[in-house]
Amino acid sequence: MKDEATLSYPPLNLPAADLRIESGDSGYTVFDPLRRRRVRLTPEEWVRQHFTAYLIQHKGYPAGLLGNEVSLTINGMTRRCDSVLYGLDRLPRMIIEYKAPSVALTQKVFDQVWRYNTVMRVEWLIVSNGLQHIVCHLDKEKGTYKFLSEVPEFTEVATQMPPHPTTRG
Repeated sequence: MKDEATLSYPPLNLPAADLRIESGDSGYTVFDPLRRRRVRLTPEEWVRQHFTAYLIQHKGYPAGLLGNEVSLTINGMTRRCDSVLYGLDRLPRMIIEYKAPSVALTQKVFDQVWRYNTVMRVEWLIVSNGLQHIVCHLDKEKGTYKFLSEVPEFTEVATQMPPHPTTRG
């Protein structure tokens, strides 16, 4: 069944991922290891599953620090960040927003993740449609930001994280 599903989605600018895809009466589903359940396989989900696999398998991101479909409230309305990377202190460090491959990454798309960051206050923002990836690092101390040409390794992101608090007795 997996081959049939992959034929309906374009190849991405990401390494291949070993997705657990199944066909059912209402279409295809994929097992999301971060949410630990099956979800409907949409073009955006296709990108999310490939991108999170890329982060974990190729960039060294710990799966236990990543969350999918993380809720937040903006102006009294509930929204969901597609993926969030947390630090060992359980504070959010990165927001990742996914779009279907057919959706252009415009200023409007980037503004969405920027609005989410008014609540989350992370150091890293990523927007991806699977073909193009926009990576932004925010330096809170200097009040500046810069765009990077590629997704950072977890070790680079981790150096920006404050040390894990320890208990002293």
